[in-house]
Amino acid sequence: MGPGDLTRALSALPVRPDPRLIVGHETFDDAGVFALSDDLALVQTVDFFAPIVDDPYRFGQIAAANALSDVYAMGGEPLTAMNIVGWPSGKLDLSVLGEILRGGQDKVHEAGALVVGGHTIIDDEVKFGLSVTGRVHPKKILTNAAARPGDQLLLTKPIGTGLLATAMKQERLSATAADALYASMIALNRDASRAAVALGLRCATDVTGFGLLGHAHHIAMASDVTLVIERRAVPLLPEARALADAGLTTGGSERNAAYLEARVHWGTASAADRALLQDPQTSGGLLVAAPPALAAEYLSRVGGSVRIGEVRSPGTDRLVVV
Repeated sequence: MGPGDLTRALSALPVRPDPRLIVGHETFDDAGVFALSDDLALVQTVDFFAPIVDDPYRFGQIAAANALSDVYAMGGEPLTAMNIVGWPSGKLDLSVLGEILRGGQDKVHEAGALVVGGHTIIDDEVKFGLSVTGRVHPKKILTNAAARPGDQLLLTKPIGTGLLATAMKQERLSATAADALYASMIALNRDASRAAVALGLRCATDVTGFGLLGHAHHIAMASDVTLVIERRAVPLLPEARALADAGLTTGGSERNAAYLEARVHWGTASAADRALLQDPQTSGGLLVAAPPALAAEYLSRVGGSVRIGEVRSPGTDRLVVV
């Protein structure tokens, strides 16, 4: 499902206002936030998908890191998680499921949270993920809706996971690039989130299935601004550029491209540039908007983070690639 499909599906749902619901689905933020008191709110999210790697333990780690990321993208700290499993009964040894669950639990424990249960259904294809509950201070939330003109755009992980995962399935990826892919996808966004909260930043999203530009567009619309992305500044995973140059595509990238075509001023961006910026990510980094006075400090605190653009006053185009 692409971002346009989701927009159409949600448009038919009535909105039930409640002052305790600080963040709902209207701004396409990464999780919902529900206030319990003046200094405590719950962050709730869910995410699951089919395996993108063959190793079951690594798949469990990646799926868990991806789900936990939604809490971090809101400035929260995970508390509990529940497993969500789709399982082809009788087709795979249960030891495979055990390894998936072990990988997920290890990552949840690394986040300082607990797995408290879950739910399993019979499915033709393996699927795994988590429903996660976290906590956040109501006045320290990170959201799509808080970018301001002049803010610098900072990205905390390189992109290209969709292309690399596809190439790995086709046995076109080197061992070195595969190791870099694994390391990126299993890395928690905890430190990146905590640094943003500590510096008083208010705008962030994690970069996942809608790609860098899809999630940037959510910020642009929710904040009523234009985002300028400097394509040469965007960090890439090893071999991502070569795969894009070779014309490798994914179904998710094609859906993202259809949604973004009329929403982006592409300038002189090449077909490979477009493929990379639209590439659907799994357990990607945070895209953070930081005032200029705080951007350098954030970059110094978060290893691997880079500046990739800036926020401007709203113009005809909400996304501009230069």
